[in-house]
Amino acid sequence: MALELYYPVAVFVLIAIAFPFMTYMVTRLLRRDRPTPLKLTTYECGEIPEGEAWIQFNFQYYLFALMFIVFDVAAIFIILFALLYAEGLTVSTQILMLLFVSIITVATLYSLKKQEVYTI
Repeated sequence: MALELYYPVAVFVLIAIAFPFMTYMVTRLLRRDRPTPLKLTTYECGEIPEGEAWIQFNFQYYLFALMFIVFDVAAIFIILFALLYAEGLTVSTQILMLLFVSIITVATLYSLKKQEVYTI
């Protein structure tokens, strides 16, 4: 293929990279910067803040978020596997998918056994 066919793609990539940066720079140049004590306080849905904003959360919330992301990725892979299953897959692909599902199952059972995540 001729390299000239990729010029529109290269221009699109350059614009996609430059647009957020240029938008950020233009807004930094055009905005007014007048900080006041009220603007520097933590915003809590229109209420007056009480106490410090830097509190420590239980690690379980972060673990729950990570488990949620893992299951989302697993769901995407399983959906793709189901779509390709109708076309017919090789034995090696079926073995790899079985391995993937078994690893996700073992990880789920391990996390439930350790009771790190109480609800999934």
